[in-house]
Amino acid sequence: MTAPPAFAVVRTEGGMADELAALQAACFPTLAPAERIGADHYRAHVRVFPEGQHAVIETATGRVVAASTDFRTTIDFAHYQHRYIDAVGGNWLTTHEPAGDWLYGADVGVHPDFRRRGLATLLYGERQGLCRRLGLRGHVEGAMPKGYHFFRETMPIEAYVARVVRGEIDDPTLTVQLSRGYHVYGMIPDYLEDPSCANYGVFVVWRNPDPSAAR
Repeated sequence: MTAPPAFAVVRTEGGMADELAALQAACFPTLAPAERIGADHYRAHVRVFPEGQHAVIETATGRVVAASTDFRTTIDFAHYQHRYIDAVGGNWLTTHEPAGDWLYGADVGVHPDFRRRGLATLLYGERQGLCRRLGLRGHVEGAMPKGYHFFRETMPIEAYVARVVRGEIDDPTLTVQLSRGYHVYGMIPDYLEDPSCANYGVFVVWRNPDPSAAR
């Protein structure tokens, strides 16, 4: 008999909100408290766009060990720089556009005790699958280059990201995204308040190979 998988991706439910808020705090301890997603936010997300909310469950315990938050929007690539908290409607997802043709990654996090087990890859696969099912153009995200704080005194963000793209530096966030087919579009200064990435976001894009398939 084949052993059941150790982890499973499920759609987020309102009853997970408190656990998800604790997960958010564990994943982003240096993020400004005003920018962290709280339990009430998670309950709102499920109401606003249930299809875009996912969690990874440890099957043996039922514990939520990773999660992602997404919403639909339109993208003006000529004016892609923005602040995280504005993009996500103060974390309430009031910016969700039911007819938007892009999926925006508001958040993805894996509990520190469960990292490097492929859980982020599971979530990115789920997001890309959602884009395919909905016939969206693709998925975008303001990635946090969380390894940049080790290099901020010796190189500008552009040089750091270029080295990550070339595979010379392993960044906890960007390296995973690049391995899933995302491409760097540009840098976003003052994207959020977090010293681990010197407040930078990196605008990354995954384009659906066949965005019309599900329309």
